[in-house]
Amino acid sequence: MDVPARSARPALPAPLAPLRRRWQRWWQSRLPRSDTVELTQRNVYILPTGAGWMLAATLLVLLVASINFQLNLGYLLTFLLAGSAVAGMHVGHGTLRGLSLHLSAPEPQFLGSSATLEVRLSSTRAAPRHGIALALHGSRQWVWIDVPGAGSATVQVAFQPGRRGLHDVPALTAETRFPLGAFRVWTIWRPAAQLLVYPQPELPPPPLPAGAPSAGGAGSAPARGIGEFDGVRAYRRGDPMKLVVWKKAARSLAAGTEGGLVSRDAQQAQRQELWLEPALASLSDPEARLSRLAAWVIQADRLGVEYGLRLPGVEIAPDTGAAHRRRCLEALALS
Repeated sequence: MDVPARSARPALPAPLAPLRRRWQRWWQSRLPRSDTVELTQRNVYILPTGAGWMLAATLLVLLVASINFQLNLGYLLTFLLAGSAVAGMHVGHGTLRGLSLHLSAPEPQFLGSSATLEVRLSSTRAAPRHGIALALHGSRQWVWIDVPGAGSATVQVAFQPGRRGLHDVPALTAETRFPLGAFRVWTIWRPAAQLLVYPQPELPPPPLPAGAPSAGGAGSAPARGIGEFDGVRAYRRGDPMKLVVWKKAARSLAAGTEGGLVSRDAQQAQRQELWLEPALASLSDPEARLSRLAAWVIQADRLGVEYGLRLPGVEIAPDTGAAHRRRCLEALALS
């Protein structure tokens, strides 16, 4: 369950901010990257919270008053509260100690959409673990979860990359203040996984460019806009599935007509090739050209049209299918 963001920390004075950034970089560089981490006493830290320091001050006042006025019940209350705080510290530290965290490989995302990190928390202890929070390191958007005894639970943390390309998954923080809230127990985890971010497709998607005559086909055939299939014929038994015009078949099925299953004539289809390249985008901004190419890749894949991609230093031959679409989007992301 997502919880509201807590108030941000007060801004540090200007001279101290660079020191804090350098400290954080040095500290994180000492943490090895791994998609699976087991929490032990070496990587679990504990400090009193604000409420914990207030409890310590209250216990000190109670102890001084009990000594001055010789209050036996005051001694009893002081030591009872102090013992509860010590027991809570032990329980809180044990809530994270012995827990295993595993990050599933994140799926590629388009720029502008939120990427979801799926983390599985596993426990071999018979007793359940309560009140565990997970968030991006430095963020206050906590996601809370309980882990059952001798079981596992899955939690999802979302973040939005700011640019396309291959990104390291940001560091994560797991913490708990269970059971009394007097102590904060936390750990910092640096996953080794990477996230690929595709260019954001242009919206609304522009029409696909016209195909060019293929080298081995009939060069006199005029180029048509993609979507106007050349050489469409009735479906024949044994035709490859990729030659079936599924869009036309779906419209026929929705209209309740029969005989709407058609295939593209392979001999006619060989007359034209669709090559997607930045020069066809007719845009000055390099990122805008990549966004338009991404929109064309998605549109051509949806129409079932064979298409290729040419980028500086990269050429992907015309093909169709999910694997080809993924290769083209990866090339655009890393261009």
